[in-house]
Parts: sequence; structure tokens; C-alpha cells
Amino acid sequence: MGSLLHWAIVFLIVALVAALLGFGGVAGTAMAGAKILFWVAIIIFVITLVAGLMRRGR
Repeated sequence: MGSLLHWAIVFLIVALVAALLGFGGVAGTAMAGAKILFWVAIIIFVITLVAGLMRRGR
């Protein structure tokens, strides 16, 4: 399976799960989890950005 097709299917599954949670009334819990994952992703992004800049400076 091609890489792009693989990611399209992954995002389709994620969208379906999000729709089920949103339409099922568990949206508040899912939103709290999404907020935590968002901030974790931002922190990891900043760490890798700083590490890349430090490595590039050498």
C-alpha cells in the first residue's frame, strides 16, 4: 500500500472515531484528551526545534 494512501486511511479512521465520540455525547472527555495531546505535541515540537537549531549551530 502506498504511503499517501496509508495516511489517508489512517486519517479516515481517526475522523470516524472522532465523529462517533462527538455524536455519542463523550465529546467533553475526548476534548480534554485532545487538549492534553495538543500541548504534548507542542512541547515535543519546541524541544526538537531547539535541538535542531543547536545541532545546526555547531
